[in-house]
Amino acid sequence: MSWVAQTLNSTLGRKLVMALTGLFLCTFLIVHAGGNTMLFRSDGGQAFNEYTYFMTHNPLIKMVSYILYTSILLHAVYAGILTAINRKARPVGYAYARPSENSTWASRNMGFLGVILLLFIIVHMRTFWYEMHFGSVPMATYDGQEYKDLYKVVIWAFSQWPYVVLYTISMAAMAFHLVHGFRSGFQTLGGNHPKYNPLLSNLSWAFGIIISALFAAMPIYVFIQTH
Repeated sequence: MSWVAQTLNSTLGRKLVMALTGLFLCTFLIVHAGGNTMLFRSDGGQAFNEYTYFMTHNPLIKMVSYILYTSILLHAVYAGILTAINRKARPVGYAYARPSENSTWASRNMGFLGVILLLFIIVHMRTFWYEMHFGSVPMATYDGQEYKDLYKVVIWAFSQWPYVVLYTISMAAMAFHLVHGFRSGFQTLGGNHPKYNPLLSNLSWAFGIIISALFAAMPIYVFIQTH
């Protein structure tokens, strides 16, 4: 077995993969949230459709998208492996354990939060990504050029209250997941110092809340506008 395989199969290696893929996904969320703010523009979806066209036709973005899909899979698989290892190492809880005093609620429930997010990603990609690439999306024309009108698909989905509820609950789960994951990811990479840990903790809370609130605001805004 090569040293690379040995490293990746060690506990430290698995945590490193989790940290790198998690922080890459955080970067993606920033870009994705920024692009999706085009939904708030009152232009009939032109800016949003032009944005989605760019994201699906730019060669560099296409290459990055494959890294994104791989990161999601690796993050989910390694999370499952680490969770299984931790449970196997401690099959019986301590009789006098007080987890609330030693760890945050998010850190104790990262597996549960991750499952919610994984299910959400599957539903989300089926609703939008699959429709964009393989579905019958209507067309829109701007300045003589045709675009797939994904804006209409988004408006339809966000006008359905069950999807809005699912989206909002998932974003709440993502907020807790990001708060813990953002902080622990940097700590795994060596960013663990008593002097800077409070700042990192504050940044984690700010990042998790702002990004999740921004995503949650989109379906809520569309739902209110269409009812």
